[in-house]
Amino acid sequence: MRHGLEISCGGASVAVSTLVELGELAERADWDGVFLEDYLIHYSGDEPFTYDPWLLLAAIAGRTDRVRLGTTVTALPRRRPAKLAREVLTLDHLSAGRATVAVGVGDPGDRGLAAFGEQTEVSVRAAMLDEGLDLLTGLLSGERVSHQGTHYSADGVSLRPAPVQSPRVPVWVGGSTQAGAVRRRAARADGIVPYKLTNTDGWSDFTPDEVHDLANALPATRADGQPFDVAVGGRRRRSDERTERAYLGELAAAGATWWLEFVPAGDPATMRAAVARGPLR
Repeated sequence: MRHGLEISCGGASVAVSTLVELGELAERADWDGVFLEDYLIHYSGDEPFTYDPWLLLAAIAGRTDRVRLGTTVTALPRRRPAKLAREVLTLDHLSAGRATVAVGVGDPGDRGLAAFGEQTEVSVRAAMLDEGLDLLTGLLSGERVSHQGTHYSADGVSLRPAPVQSPRVPVWVGGSTQAGAVRRRAARADGIVPYKLTNTDGWSDFTPDEVHDLANALPATRADGQPFDVAVGGRRRRSDERTERAYLGELAAAGATWWLEFVPAGDPATMRAAVARGPLR
Protein backbone atom coordinates (compact mmCIF):
# COMPACT_ATOMS: atom_id res chain seq x y z
CA MET A 1 0.00 0.00 0.00
CA ARG A 2 1.27 3.44 -0.93
CA HIS A 3 0.94 6.51 1.26
CA GLY A 4 -0.19 9.88 -0.04
CA LEU A 5 -1.08 13.30 1.27
CA GLU A 6 -4.31 15.15 0.63
CA ILE A 7 -3.51 18.85 0.98
CA SER A 8 -5.84 21.83 1.12
CA CYS A 9 -5.81 24.07 -1.95
CA GLY A 10 -6.14 27.16 0.21
CA GLY A 11 -7.76 28.41 3.38
CA ALA A 12 -7.32 31.37 5.73
CA SER A 13 -4.14 33.11 4.58
CA VAL A 14 -2.15 30.11 3.33
CA ALA A 15 0.53 31.26 0.88
CA VAL A 16 0.90 29.58 -2.50
CA SER A 17 4.63 29.21 -1.86
CA THR A 18 3.85 27.15 1.25
CA LEU A 19 1.78 24.67 -0.74
CA VAL A 20 4.52 24.22 -3.33
CA GLU A 21 7.04 23.80 -0.52
CA LEU A 22 4.86 21.08 1.05
CA GLY A 23 4.83 19.16 -2.24
CA GLU A 24 8.61 19.26 -2.44
CA LEU A 25 8.92 18.30 1.24
CA ALA A 26 6.58 15.34 0.72
CA GLU A 27 9.04 13.65 -1.61
CA ARG A 28 11.94 14.20 0.77
CA ALA A 29 9.85 12.76 3.62
CA ASP A 30 9.17 9.56 1.60
CA TRP A 31 5.49 10.08 0.78
CA ASP A 32 4.35 8.37 -2.43
CA GLY A 33 1.80 10.91 -3.61
CA VAL A 34 0.60 14.50 -3.28
CA PHE A 35 -3.08 15.11 -4.03
CA LEU A 36 -4.65 18.56 -3.84
CA GLU A 37 -8.23 19.63 -3.30
CA ASP A 38 -9.93 21.37 -6.24
CA TYR A 39 -12.11 24.34 -5.29
CA LEU A 40 -12.68 27.73 -6.86
CA ILE A 41 -13.47 29.09 -3.41
CA HIS A 42 -12.11 27.20 -0.41
CA TYR A 43 -14.65 26.09 2.18
CA SER A 44 -13.01 27.71 5.22
CA GLY A 45 -13.58 31.31 6.26
CA ASP A 46 -15.40 34.16 4.57
CA GLU A 47 -12.91 35.08 1.83
CA PRO A 48 -10.25 32.36 1.98
CA PHE A 49 -7.17 32.27 -0.16
CA THR A 50 -7.66 29.60 -2.85
CA TYR A 51 -5.27 28.33 -5.54
CA ASP A 52 -5.63 26.32 -8.73
CA PRO A 53 -4.41 22.76 -8.09
CA TRP A 54 -3.09 22.14 -11.59
CA LEU A 55 -0.81 25.15 -11.52
CA LEU A 56 0.39 24.12 -8.06
CA LEU A 57 1.03 20.56 -9.23
CA ALA A 58 2.95 21.84 -12.26
CA ALA A 59 5.22 23.82 -9.93
CA ILE A 60 5.66 20.79 -7.66
CA ALA A 61 6.44 18.58 -10.67
CA GLY A 62 9.42 20.78 -11.47
CA ARG A 63 10.84 20.28 -7.97
CA THR A 64 10.27 16.53 -7.58
CA ASP A 65 11.23 13.33 -9.37
CA ARG A 66 9.25 10.48 -7.85
CA VAL A 67 6.07 11.48 -6.01
CA ARG A 68 2.71 10.93 -7.81
CA LEU A 69 0.70 14.11 -8.41
CA GLY A 70 -3.04 14.62 -8.72
CA THR A 71 -6.31 15.88 -7.30
CA THR A 72 -8.84 14.44 -4.89
CA VAL A 73 -11.32 15.34 -6.09
CA THR A 74 -12.01 17.51 -9.16
CA ALA A 75 -15.69 18.27 -9.74
CA LEU A 76 -15.93 17.25 -13.39
CA PRO A 77 -19.34 18.92 -13.98
CA ARG A 78 -17.68 22.25 -13.12
CA ARG A 79 -14.96 21.71 -15.71
CA ARG A 80 -14.90 21.31 -19.46
CA PRO A 81 -13.62 17.73 -19.91
CA ALA A 82 -11.43 18.67 -22.88
CA LYS A 83 -9.78 21.53 -20.98
CA LEU A 84 -9.24 19.33 -17.95
CA ALA A 85 -7.77 16.60 -20.15
CA ARG A 86 -5.33 19.09 -21.69
CA GLU A 87 -4.21 20.22 -18.22
CA VAL A 88 -3.77 16.65 -16.97
CA LEU A 89 -1.85 15.61 -20.09
CA THR A 90 0.44 18.61 -19.69
CA LEU A 91 1.12 17.65 -16.07
CA ASP A 92 1.79 14.08 -17.20
CA HIS A 93 4.58 15.34 -19.47
CA LEU A 94 5.93 17.86 -16.97
CA SER A 95 6.18 15.11 -14.36
CA ALA A 96 7.48 12.38 -16.70
CA GLY A 97 4.39 10.22 -16.19
CA ARG A 98 3.36 10.86 -12.58
CA ALA A 99 -0.10 12.41 -13.07
CA THR A 100 -3.41 11.07 -11.77
CA VAL A 101 -6.81 12.77 -11.75
CA ALA A 102 -9.75 11.95 -9.49
CA VAL A 103 -13.21 13.19 -10.48
CA GLY A 104 -16.64 13.32 -8.89
CA VAL A 105 -19.89 15.27 -8.86
CA GLY A 106 -18.33 17.80 -6.51
CA ASP A 107 -18.93 19.00 -2.99
CA PRO A 108 -22.60 20.11 -2.68
CA GLY A 109 -21.40 22.84 -0.31
CA ASP A 110 -18.89 24.25 -2.82
CA ARG A 111 -19.47 28.01 -2.81
CA GLY A 112 -17.91 28.24 -6.24
CA LEU A 113 -20.94 26.60 -7.86
CA ALA A 114 -23.82 28.99 -7.23
CA ALA A 115 -21.47 31.99 -7.07
CA PHE A 116 -20.52 31.53 -10.73
CA GLY A 117 -23.82 30.17 -12.03
CA GLU A 118 -22.69 26.55 -12.21
CA GLN A 119 -25.19 23.71 -12.26
CA THR A 120 -26.27 22.85 -8.71
CA GLU A 121 -28.97 20.25 -9.36
CA VAL A 122 -27.46 16.95 -8.20
CA SER A 123 -29.22 14.79 -10.79
CA VAL A 124 -27.98 16.99 -13.63
CA ARG A 125 -24.46 17.06 -12.21
CA ALA A 126 -24.52 13.26 -11.96
CA ALA A 127 -25.53 12.99 -15.62
CA MET A 128 -22.74 15.40 -16.58
CA LEU A 129 -20.25 13.30 -14.63
CA ASP A 130 -21.40 10.07 -16.28
CA GLU A 131 -21.06 11.56 -19.75
CA GLY A 132 -17.93 13.56 -19.00
CA LEU A 133 -16.13 10.55 -17.54
CA ASP A 134 -16.28 8.67 -20.83
CA LEU A 135 -15.04 11.70 -22.73
CA LEU A 136 -12.23 12.39 -20.25
CA THR A 137 -10.90 8.82 -20.21
CA GLY A 138 -10.93 8.76 -24.00
CA LEU A 139 -9.06 12.04 -24.33
CA LEU A 140 -6.49 11.02 -21.71
CA SER A 141 -5.52 8.07 -23.90
CA GLY A 142 -4.39 10.32 -26.75
CA GLU A 143 -6.62 8.37 -29.13
CA ARG A 144 -9.10 9.96 -31.52
CA VAL A 145 -12.42 10.57 -29.78
CA SER A 146 -15.88 11.10 -31.25
CA HIS A 147 -18.70 11.93 -28.88
CA GLN A 148 -22.12 13.50 -29.25
CA GLY A 149 -23.99 13.72 -25.98
CA THR A 150 -26.42 15.84 -24.03
CA HIS A 151 -23.76 17.97 -22.37
CA TYR A 152 -20.54 17.50 -24.37
CA SER A 153 -19.34 16.79 -27.87
CA ALA A 154 -16.08 15.89 -29.59
CA ASP A 155 -15.79 15.68 -33.34
CA GLY A 156 -13.11 13.08 -34.01
CA VAL A 157 -10.34 14.82 -32.09
CA SER A 158 -7.24 13.63 -30.30
CA LEU A 159 -5.10 15.53 -27.82
CA ARG A 160 -1.41 15.30 -28.63
CA PRO A 161 1.19 14.51 -27.56
CA ALA A 162 -0.12 11.22 -26.24
CA PRO A 163 0.32 10.66 -22.51
CA VAL A 164 3.59 9.44 -21.10
CA GLN A 165 1.64 6.76 -19.24
CA SER A 166 0.07 3.97 -21.24
CA PRO A 167 -2.67 3.41 -22.16
CA ARG A 168 -3.82 6.63 -20.41
CA VAL A 169 -3.35 8.83 -17.39
CA PRO A 170 -5.05 7.00 -14.49
CA VAL A 171 -8.51 8.28 -13.61
CA TRP A 172 -10.03 7.73 -10.17
CA VAL A 173 -13.66 8.32 -9.19
CA GLY A 174 -14.52 9.85 -5.82
CA GLY A 175 -17.72 9.77 -3.81
CA SER A 176 -19.71 8.09 -1.10
CA THR A 177 -20.02 4.32 -1.27
CA GLN A 178 -23.59 4.75 -0.04
CA ALA A 179 -24.30 5.80 -3.64
CA GLY A 180 -24.15 2.77 -5.92
CA ALA A 181 -23.41 5.01 -8.91
CA VAL A 182 -19.98 5.80 -7.46
CA ARG A 183 -18.90 2.16 -7.65
CA ARG A 184 -20.36 1.79 -11.15
CA ARG A 185 -18.47 4.85 -12.36
CA ALA A 186 -15.24 3.75 -10.72
CA ALA A 187 -15.47 0.39 -12.51
CA ARG A 188 -15.21 2.33 -15.80
CA ALA A 189 -12.05 4.06 -14.61
CA ASP A 190 -8.80 3.07 -12.86
CA GLY A 191 -9.52 3.59 -9.19
CA ILE A 192 -11.85 4.82 -6.49
CA VAL A 193 -11.43 7.47 -3.78
CA PRO A 194 -14.32 6.52 -1.52
CA TYR A 195 -15.71 8.10 1.58
CA LYS A 196 -18.18 6.27 3.72
CA LEU A 197 -21.00 8.68 4.49
CA THR A 198 -22.91 11.07 2.26
CA ASN A 199 -22.91 13.49 5.19
CA THR A 200 -19.20 14.17 5.51
CA ASP A 201 -19.74 16.25 8.65
CA GLY A 202 -19.94 12.93 10.51
CA TRP A 203 -16.68 11.21 9.59
CA SER A 204 -16.45 7.43 9.80
CA ASP A 205 -13.49 5.25 8.84
CA PHE A 206 -13.88 2.23 6.64
CA THR A 207 -13.40 -1.05 8.44
CA PRO A 208 -11.02 -3.60 6.89
CA ASP A 209 -14.01 -5.81 6.06
CA GLU A 210 -15.68 -2.93 4.22
CA VAL A 211 -12.51 -2.26 2.24
CA HIS A 212 -12.29 -5.98 1.40
CA ASP A 213 -15.88 -6.00 0.13
CA LEU A 214 -15.34 -2.81 -1.86
CA ALA A 215 -12.14 -4.08 -3.48
CA ASN A 216 -13.83 -7.36 -4.42
CA ALA A 217 -16.75 -5.50 -6.00
CA LEU A 218 -14.45 -3.57 -8.35
CA PRO A 219 -12.21 -4.72 -11.22
CA ALA A 220 -9.02 -6.51 -10.19
CA THR A 221 -6.90 -4.49 -12.63
CA ARG A 222 -7.08 -1.11 -14.32
CA ALA A 223 -6.49 -0.14 -17.93
CA ASP A 224 -2.71 -0.58 -17.74
CA GLY A 225 -2.94 -4.01 -16.10
CA GLN A 226 -1.84 -2.74 -12.70
CA PRO A 227 -4.00 -3.40 -9.62
CA PHE A 228 -7.15 -1.31 -9.52
CA ASP A 229 -6.59 1.53 -7.06
CA VAL A 230 -8.61 1.72 -3.85
CA ALA A 231 -7.46 4.95 -2.20
CA VAL A 232 -8.92 5.28 1.29
CA GLY A 233 -8.34 7.77 4.08
CA GLY A 234 -9.00 11.46 3.83
CA ARG A 235 -8.45 12.39 7.45
CA ARG A 236 -5.67 13.54 9.74
CA ARG A 237 -3.43 11.03 11.50
CA ARG A 238 -4.65 9.82 14.87
CA SER A 239 -2.47 10.55 17.87
CA ASP A 240 -2.10 6.87 18.81
CA GLU A 241 0.38 5.90 16.12
CA ARG A 242 0.63 2.25 17.18
CA THR A 243 -3.12 1.82 16.71
CA GLU A 244 -3.00 3.79 13.48
CA ARG A 245 -0.16 1.68 12.05
CA ALA A 246 -2.01 -1.54 12.90
CA TYR A 247 -5.17 -0.20 11.24
CA LEU A 248 -3.27 0.72 8.07
CA GLY A 249 -1.78 -2.76 7.93
CA GLU A 250 -5.26 -4.24 8.08
CA LEU A 251 -6.44 -1.97 5.27
CA ALA A 252 -3.52 -3.01 3.09
CA ALA A 253 -4.29 -6.67 3.71
CA ALA A 254 -7.93 -6.00 2.82
CA GLY A 255 -7.05 -4.60 -0.61
CA ALA A 256 -6.43 -0.87 -0.19
CA THR A 257 -3.69 0.32 -2.54
CA TRP A 258 -3.38 3.86 -1.11
CA TRP A 259 -3.80 5.51 2.28
CA LEU A 260 -4.41 9.26 1.97
CA GLU A 261 -3.62 11.40 5.02
CA PHE A 262 -5.20 14.84 5.12
CA VAL A 263 -3.20 18.00 5.83
CA PRO A 264 -5.72 20.75 6.62
CA ALA A 265 -5.06 24.41 6.08
CA GLY A 266 -3.49 26.05 9.10
CA ASP A 267 -0.31 27.48 10.49
CA PRO A 268 2.51 26.85 7.97
CA ALA A 269 4.79 25.33 10.62
CA THR A 270 2.05 22.88 11.63
CA MET A 271 1.43 21.92 8.01
CA ARG A 272 5.16 21.39 7.41
CA ALA A 273 5.46 19.22 10.52
CA ALA A 274 2.57 17.01 9.37
CA VAL A 275 4.34 16.42 6.04
CA ALA A 276 7.90 16.16 7.38
CA ARG A 277 7.11 13.32 9.80
CA GLY A 278 6.56 11.02 6.81
CA PRO A 279 4.13 8.13 6.42
CA LEU A 280 3.36 5.38 8.91
CA ARG A 281 4.63 2.34 7.06
